[in-house]
Amino acid sequence: MQLIDQTGHNHGPTDIQVALQRAAEAGLDLVEIAPNSVPPVTKLLDYGKYKFQAQKKAAEARKKQKVVEVKELKYRPMIDDHDYDVKMRAMQRFFEEGDKVKVTLRFRGREMAHQELGSQLLERVKTDTASFAKVESEPKFEGRQMIMILAPR
Repeated sequence: MQLIDQTGHNHGPTDIQVALQRAAEAGLDLVEIAPNSVPPVTKLLDYGKYKFQAQKKAAEARKKQKVVEVKELKYRPMIDDHDYDVKMRAMQRFFEEGDKVKVTLRFRGREMAHQELGSQLLERVKTDTASFAKVESEPKFEGRQMIMILAPR
């Protein structure tokens, strides 16, 4: 087996008994690093300390991780321009925070007869957000509502 000591120096092919003896002399553990290579690679190190440092590194990576939330904005087919602008500002703020946005367009009563108005509204949202967002799922009907999901670029 290939032996690497605690300083990183490669000792080349070494017998298992010699490697175990060196590990005992140094007060370290003999750890197999690459078992599938020919010959297998082993290293002299303090395994408890190695596991502790790996655990700390994983905790640090989890701390820096950003959880992507899905925010929902609800629209109606006959939304007024000012209300639309307010919702667009909220959507832009969500994208700046790195969140996804689910746009829900709900139809009530006789509005179901004019589904083309809803499609036009979602197309308008899509074109207005094209510079800072991409469409993750195209508008689709689910019962009395149309749903579209946007993600930040």
